[in-house]
Amino acid sequence: MTLLLSSLLITIIMPFLAKAPLAVAMNKESKYDNAYPRDQQARLTGFGARANAAHYNCFEALACYTPAVLAVIATSNVNELAELSALVFVLARVLYLLCYWFDKATLRSACWIVAMAALFTLFAQAF
Repeated sequence: MTLLLSSLLITIIMPFLAKAPLAVAMNKESKYDNAYPRDQQARLTGFGARANAAHYNCFEALACYTPAVLAVIATSNVNELAELSALVFVLARVLYLLCYWFDKATLRSACWIVAMAALFTLFAQAF
């Protein structure tokens, strides 16, 4: 269960870590607009736009991953496959972020598919 909870913690932290490249891009565009950050983010292009999308995608992944982990724990079905799935999910999501930032769209899609397969495999362990 420790691995599952650790993976969940990493997944919770990821959106905040993914904010750093976005903040850098916002500062390069002009001064970071703390009054209207979403308006500024909407104007970003290139790396900045990808960093923004990656940041928000972390929250979307978290919304899917959290119930999967909690379902496995709640049903007492923590096993090696569940733990492996959690590990694969986190690694795929980290690679996904890197691919987003460095504009590797095809590889990013592959990472997304791997992460989703791991997510559904994890969720299946609850049954």
